[in-house]
Amino acid sequence: QTRFGIKNYFQTDLGELKTHFEFEMFGTGVDAGQTTFRLRHAYAELGKFGAGQTWSPFMDIDVFPNSLEYWGPNAMVFFRNVQIRYMPIQGATRLTIALERPGASADQGIYGDRVELNGVSGRFPLPDLSAEYRKGFTNGSYLELAGMLRSIQWEDNNDDQFDLSGNALGWGLNLSTNLKLGSNSVLRGQLVYGAGIQNYMNDAPVDIAIERDTVNLNSPIKGVALPVLGALLFLDHNWNSKFSTSIGYSYMDIENSDGQAADAFSAGKYGLVNLLYTPAKNCMMGVELQYGARENFED
Repeated sequence: QTRFGIKNYFQTDLGELKTHFEFEMFGTGVDAGQTTFRLRHAYAELGKFGAGQTWSPFMDIDVFPNSLEYWGPNAMVFFRNVQIRYMPIQGATRLTIALERPGASADQGIYGDRVELNGVSGRFPLPDLSAEYRKGFTNGSYLELAGMLRSIQWEDNNDDQFDLSGNALGWGLNLSTNLKLGSNSVLRGQLVYGAGIQNYMNDAPVDIAIERDTVNLNSPIKGVALPVLGALLFLDHNWNSKFSTSIGYSYMDIENSDGQAADAFSAGKYGLVNLLYTPAKNCMMGVELQYGARENFED
């Protein structure tokens, strides 16, 4: 978990220009387990406008608990994306609207070995539209509501008797908060619901899956956006200036389609409790107990 970043602030004729460049050496995907270069932020902001790769407005990084475990709660909306954003309201209370790089993943399920699906490819003519509004309070607490709309399309390029082209609407609402409970405790919570937004989640599989259509012989299967529900609640508490604890639970549930395999992901559970010790500034150590569970579709 090695991370390096630079933040710069420049005064220009149009106001302050802020830039943020950050990378780490934590491989994911095909590079899992490798110390591979991984870009996190490459972002610039001038006045009410910003562009580059950074946190999606659909997510709230402030609900991430003070954990030792790197990946974080499975049900958290967590995605850094390339975007262009407009921020008409800035500060403790803020409003952000963004156009983000589109993309989605699909599960061909029990039909994955059919040659008729080989020529089906994704198409994303429109950017994802995201927005957030955060209401800040005087004690440092806040309440935030974020939304997402996305067009997911796919084309059948095969020359056969089937037409497997289609489209789906991805959407989601994300309600999150930080509540300051006195001077030593923070309650972090999030509730998200939507369909076809799995690639914006911290630990979810696919946005689109296959559903049978026994009536339409020309299109016997179709793609559908999978509904997803995510919830988390964590408490960060400082016992004193040197000891702190984070404790909480996260749950995510996906409504599977009838064309998915029996071992397709259906639900995930995540929990932790820790005791952290800070003997000196910028030095921390601790112990942490974690819990994780996965439920499959039918097996």
